[in-house]
Amino acid sequence: MRSLAGKHALVTGGGTGIGAAIALALAQAGATVTICGRRIAELKASAARHDNIHMQVADVTDEASLHQLYRDAEAARGSFAIVIANAGTAESAPAEKISRALWDQIIAVNLTGAFLSVQPALSAMREQKWGRIVFIASTAGLKGYAYVAPYVAAKHGVVGLARALAIETAKAGITVNAICPGFAETSMLERAVDRIVAASKRSEGETRSALEANNPQGRFIKPEEVADAVMWLCAGDSAAITGQAISVSGGETW
Repeated sequence: MRSLAGKHALVTGGGTGIGAAIALALAQAGATVTICGRRIAELKASAARHDNIHMQVADVTDEASLHQLYRDAEAARGSFAIVIANAGTAESAPAEKISRALWDQIIAVNLTGAFLSVQPALSAMREQKWGRIVFIASTAGLKGYAYVAPYVAAKHGVVGLARALAIETAKAGITVNAICPGFAETSMLERAVDRIVAASKRSEGETRSALEANNPQGRFIKPEEVADAVMWLCAGDSAAITGQAISVSGGETW
């Protein structure tokens, strides 16, 4: 892995889980990292793990909020050369019970927010003739799951977005890829377990075992494993890798 010293990276949803693991890995590789999210306490805890990590509150569904983030962070630390669009959310409900408000919320965070997070970085990356964009999608971007139709639709959209941007930027020294984790040990997983337990007669242990069974390796993915894949795309010999949806799922999808 090459050093990322001199590179400024943005990680959305960088306060917890996969985003926090990615931010730490980038910082340890020498990058200056700006993390954003909506919960200040979690952002502070994540930023405290390394001197190279800086935090700013921002909402990926709010274009003005993201523009302010870009103005502040780039004025302080230079243009973004790396953007990791990680912020996401999920809720479960049978398709016939999904309200328009819930549909709009899930699409806004997971798909529209992903696009708004990377769009302002493209011009500077073209000027620098180097850039790395990684969308944290999901195995839900490669297959269907019951009771999370808006999330599946959004994550399929993220994979398509990565492929479209990869074609647009292929000759500009920029790579654009999507990482598709399976069920990972994060707070989002814990919330999903709680919802399933509340809606069914299963215990927490039974619920977790059922979700682990989706992975042929019989386990949950670690956030650090997703971070390792991101690091290969950003600091490894991966210039020819663009427009890809890389499954980190123990063989659940490929």
